[in-house]
Amino acid sequence: MSIRTAVISGASSGIGAATARRLAASGYRVVLTARRRDRIDALAAELTDAGHEAVAHPLDVTDRAAVDAFAAALDRCDVLVNNAGGALGTDPVATADPADWRRMYEVNVLGVLHLTQALLPALAQSPPGPDGPGDAPDSGGGTVVVVSSTAGHATYEGGGGYVAAKHGAHVLAETLRLELCGEPVRVIEIAPGMVKTDEFALTRFRGDAERAAEVYEGVDAPLTAEDVADTIDWAVTRPPHVNVDLLVVRPRAQASNTKVHRRR
Repeated sequence: MSIRTAVISGASSGIGAATARRLAASGYRVVLTARRRDRIDALAAELTDAGHEAVAHPLDVTDRAAVDAFAAALDRCDVLVNNAGGALGTDPVATADPADWRRMYEVNVLGVLHLTQALLPALAQSPPGPDGPGDAPDSGGGTVVVVSSTAGHATYEGGGGYVAAKHGAHVLAETLRLELCGEPVRVIEIAPGMVKTDEFALTRFRGDAERAAEVYEGVDAPLTAEDVADTIDWAVTRPPHVNVDLLVVRPRAQASNTKVHRRR
């Protein structure tokens, strides 16, 4: 029987790359998807050199035809980590660019929809253990992970487009869990709060490094990509009958989206 396989979107950096490393260390064959071929090729080589099984597939999750072709080429899928996403801008609703909102919705919501729909048949056919981490010998089934955000659970000023998109991702996960009740597929939502990565804030502020740095200014210890990857790994490797419906993870310094302790 082939090794259990985890597909990770947005694996070129940040939480996606950290999750690939963590799941590979837990014994999964990891399939890395992202638009930037050079990044995922380098990560696949790193993991292979370390003795893990990893392959890279360049993919834009907003391109349904490409997603379908990718899914058709997979021999199996036991875990899908829908991580591709991101934020653009902090403009108020009154002046926000609809193109930014459209792009955020396409990646954060439709991207999740495309991959999940394409891979659900394979996930439902995920065979029983004991050949993989967290498996009981009499129970199989796949796992869908949606990496949302605390933005999907509470609003804040200047975040309308991103908040709307992440609320969409949250509702998608919640609805899918209801619809799959009784089927051999778990649906897990991981909702991180403040995570300091190399690219998230920089992308949101369109390359303005000074504004990006201000997001984390005075915060002793924002979450890292590795913190979130460890959380994903823990949730995925619970026994198959255990479903972690929703796990919100924040740094200790952050009590809510709008309350963060900062050194003065």
